[in-house]
Amino acid sequence: MNQFRGFIAVELPVNETIKKFHDEIAKLLTNIKLVELENMHITLKFLGDTNEDNIENIYHIIQNSIKDIQPFSIQLKGTGVFPNQKYIKVIWVGIEKTEKMSLISSSLNAQLSTLGFKEKSAIGKDQLISIIDKYREVIFDEIIVDCIYLKKSTLTPQGPIYETIKEIKF
Repeated sequence: MNQFRGFIAVELPVNETIKKFHDEIAKLLTNIKLVELENMHITLKFLGDTNEDNIENIYHIIQNSIKDIQPFSIQLKGTGVFPNQKYIKVIWVGIEKTEKMSLISSSLNAQLSTLGFKEKSAIGKDQLISIIDKYREVIFDEIIVDCIYLKKSTLTPQGPIYETIKEIKF
């Protein structure tokens, strides 16, 4: 039985503000591989190692989670780090107007738990923190969410490679 490293996501378009933020961090962190701009996304659910036999079940769960939801807008605003400023593993851009995203995420978590997926709620440090702080309140973009993707992530020494397995439109 074949497995893939899966996640469910909303893809993000890249604008000039996001590109500038990405480029400033990339210039500072020359020894760290950042996510390529075209791979930027919002993870609704990280699945981890997933049996390929479950793809159709996951597809139907995603469809069911969005069946009563029309396309909606979210605002990309602010920045932060995870888990904390002393040990940075992830640099993120925040989202606002997330009520529908929360509904979708909750529905995905509840339904995916029936397939055995665990339910979960979703890097010169001083210089890096100052860049992140500078963008903390910046509004990067407002986007329309009209599609959710089941994606495969393959980890390589050059960074992750993402592949779309299923595209589910609202």
